[in-house]
Amino acid sequence: MSNDNQQTSTTQEAAYMPAKIWTNDKENGGKFASTNSPTAGSRHQQKLPVGDAPLQLYSLNTPNGVKVNILLEELSELGIKQAAYDAYKIDISAGDQFGSDFVAINPNSKIPALVDHSVTDEQGQPIALFESGSILLYLAEKFERFVPLQSDKQQAAARAKCLSWLMWQMGSGPYLGGGFGHFYAYAPEPMEYPINRFTMETKRQLDVLDQHLATSTYMCGDDESDYNIADIIIWAWYGQLALGKLYDAAEFLQVADYKNLQRWAQTIADRPAVKRAVDLELQPIS
Repeated sequence: MSNDNQQTSTTQEAAYMPAKIWTNDKENGGKFASTNSPTAGSRHQQKLPVGDAPLQLYSLNTPNGVKVNILLEELSELGIKQAAYDAYKIDISAGDQFGSDFVAINPNSKIPALVDHSVTDEQGQPIALFESGSILLYLAEKFERFVPLQSDKQQAAARAKCLSWLMWQMGSGPYLGGGFGHFYAYAPEPMEYPINRFTMETKRQLDVLDQHLATSTYMCGDDESDYNIADIIIWAWYGQLALGKLYDAAEFLQVADYKNLQRWAQTIADRPAVKRAVDLELQPIS
């Protein structure tokens, strides 16, 4: 952007005053502008495919989607046949997330979503789950892997730590994805204030992780058995960011400076299940 354009943009931003009542009266711009709307619900009829496996995953290989891919592949690595799954692509740029079948699973129209056909509710319907954190916790507890169990009193402290970091990512992630990622990579034009604001918060979060990992091999301990869904959910966003996989922002954020985070991120990236998960082939829904 030229200096003249920067000055014009800055002047326009400075002159903007919110209306008393917001109205959706203009194109908001940005990469996903065509799918953005202030209303929820389905926008078209849709029939999602259902495969033969117990678990049916409807997702995309974004950081949020990769979280579930990783856990499913880790369960597969352990030979747990009951965790077999079929994976289908929900193209969020094409609006697949607003199809009637997908909205029936996730009324929030976000990936990932999962249906467990091995269990039914009182009406005989399979269990549907949305939000990556709830899916990870559900699967980990169902198969008693990658999470300290509530039934084991000796694991109470470890479980508390795991759930705390799990919720940390769920609460912090929007600042990285919807905040930094949007304004740095997807907004219609660069804007100094939001980029600075969310860069500062993203770097603070990276420092939180770097300081924590200075004394811990994994998020919740030093042993291989301590690797759990806290590592999985955080790696999908912050591990990939640290390894230069998100937003082409590695140099801008100086991610190489976070040495402990770098070590942890590469350790997890080298796991066979993680390698398969990030490149998981998703089947088309039609």
